[in-house]
Amino acid sequence: MANGDVEEVRQKKILAVVTNQASYGASKHRTGLWLGELVHFYDKAVKAGHTVDVVSPAGGEVPLDARSLGRLFVDRTVRGYLDDPAFMASLKSTAAIADADPDDYSAVFFTGGHGTMWDFPDSADLQRTAQAIYADGGIVSSVCHGACAHINLRDADGNPLVRNRTVTGFATVEERLAGVKGRVPFLLEDELRSKGGKYVRSTIPMAPHAVRDGRLITGQNPVSTKAVSDRILGALAETE
Repeated sequence: MANGDVEEVRQKKILAVVTNQASYGASKHRTGLWLGELVHFYDKAVKAGHTVDVVSPAGGEVPLDARSLGRLFVDRTVRGYLDDPAFMASLKSTAAIADADPDDYSAVFFTGGHGTMWDFPDSADLQRTAQAIYADGGIVSSVCHGACAHINLRDADGNPLVRNRTVTGFATVEERLAGVKGRVPFLLEDELRSKGGKYVRSTIPMAPHAVRDGRLITGQNPVSTKAVSDRILGALAETE
């Protein structure tokens, strides 16, 4: 470099994608983002020195699944973010994923909540962004129903990204235990398998379980967020 200048290496950010869908389809039953799946990842990533941008398929308000705000799921970390006015206000006006430049990101993390079953699989902007990040050597990751985003992702050869890859996501037995198996538009476990994914799950439902297959990293259910976050941050550290 001329004149002894040192080129500044720009650290890429992480893109966290959340749902805009507030109901199970057109029914009266409410859903939305499972808040802990966002904030447990966000908290770990920020404390590790990363910048995380939160976006949604359509932009705008992010509905919260009321069940994720119950006593069993609101730990100290979740409570801290619930009590942060600036953070909660940011979920009222997220940017649209179409406005995100894939070149700015080293990883994309798809959060869950049943709403993702409606607005993640067929989002062209989501697919374009995630595929570009992956093609540039970045990480594609998810937890729980966030894996709905992977169903229609393609690799550089046009094949399903999950084909012959070990993946996980919310299991059919967990849909049954949650009492919503009859409300969902498809079974995530079946869809991942139908695309050629090697679906795996914990032998105990609702237990932490996360897997990494190269630059594809997935977690099974809400309590897997910390485990999948550790795998994502570990993978990012390998590239630094």
